[in-house]
Amino acid sequence: MKSKELVISMSKICKSFPLEMGGVQQVLFDISFDVHVGEFVAIMGPSGSGKSTCMNIIGALDTATSGKYALYGRDVTNMTTDELAIIRNEYIGFVFQQFNLLSKRSVLDNVMLPLMYRGLPMSERLRRAREMLERVGLAKFESYLPNQLSGGMKQRVAIARALAGDPKLILADEPTGALDSKMGNEILKFFKQLNKELGITIVMITHEFDIAKYADRLIHIRDGRINYDGKIPRDERKL
Repeated sequence: MKSKELVISMSKICKSFPLEMGGVQQVLFDISFDVHVGEFVAIMGPSGSGKSTCMNIIGALDTATSGKYALYGRDVTNMTTDELAIIRNEYIGFVFQQFNLLSKRSVLDNVMLPLMYRGLPMSERLRRAREMLERVGLAKFESYLPNQLSGGMKQRVAIARALAGDPKLILADEPTGALDSKMGNEILKFFKQLNKELGITIVMITHEFDIAKYADRLIHIRDGRINYDGKIPRDERKL
């Protein structure tokens, strides 16, 4: 059986930050893992564990101090800021805890925004945005402003925006952190559906095991090191 294509390949990634008083603080130590097409992976760890730094490197928002990171076979390790911006736009769809929607722009405008940076004509932006709003069940709300929506609906708009660019990877940072448990579970079920039905690769950052259980695989980070990387047992998984 042919192995699935690699989306993420991280090899011996280390990350340090300079300290005001001199010296450096190392927050990641020899982080190595691969993620294949169609996987749903949760990266979990307590506050200060290094999971957010790891997410920033995966998302091409930051670069490693040492080691190698490849995204879909492209070496991202030493790219310039401009090159990283292109990688983010072409390969990654982001879903953030606080939604990051423009409050004075309509739902439709919010979903179309990333497509504008690709230079797509308006007709194509409208087509893709409306298709994704239909997929997340918000087609009737395209003219609404974000403050007219519930938290769960806002996060669905954010997911539609992430999907509109046809990304290779959805990177979700604490996607239920601003939602109550009922809305949060609905969003997580929707991620599961996207992964199973469309085969979208998802990497989700969380500090809660109950949320991580919606994924199929868990990478646990503590004190900047991976201390577990494996399948979540079927009897533990949600859905």
